[in-house]
Amino acid sequence: MSTSGYYEWKDRPPSVTEQRRHELAERIQEIFDESGRTYGYRRVHAELLRSGQVVDDELVRRLMRQMGLVPVQVKRRRGLTVADAQADPIADLVGRDFTASAPGAKMVGDITQIDTGEGPLFLATVVDCFSKSVIGWSIDMRYPASLVCAAIEMAAQRIPLPVDAIFHSDRGSQYTSAEFGQVLERRGIRRSVGRTGICFDNAMAES
Repeated sequence: MSTSGYYEWKDRPPSVTEQRRHELAERIQEIFDESGRTYGYRRVHAELLRSGQVVDDELVRRLMRQMGLVPVQVKRRRGLTVADAQADPIADLVGRDFTASAPGAKMVGDITQIDTGEGPLFLATVVDCFSKSVIGWSIDMRYPASLVCAAIEMAAQRIPLPVDAIFHSDRGSQYTSAEFGQVLERRGIRRSVGRTGICFDNAMAES
């Protein structure tokens, strides 16, 4: 190929197919990051379909492999959150009803341990009961109250929350802490917690 021919090839605009694949790769990266880097290609593909983007799952798998997007292995450790016996009583406003009439009207949260080659990480997530998607998350090497505060702050920044929005969790000390309560109060979010030791009271977040 001549020098002029090379530069003509190099400077040509991307084809429609190349542009669409680039846009798809960006969306895949966004979904992967929003999941806390836990989604494999099947769940990424499901999120794409949910948003109306029809694409073959094999293409998603191939692009994720080319992009080096390998989901971390999530392992839930029992008893990760411990109830604070001194915490003020908080009502269960959900009653195992994890349906919602609007985005952000009802949210649930949980903390998950993620095992890595360099030690455990802790992921706090906020799931929207309307869309069933993760709308807020935070990750750290420890799991103080600030971890769950950061997750709900992200959720509140990403979508407009309706008046009297509810956030539901287990009775872990992080969720019943004064620090977390102040964040919810500032955001106009009502706090709801399940009963101690009853996993079904927060089944959606823990699934």
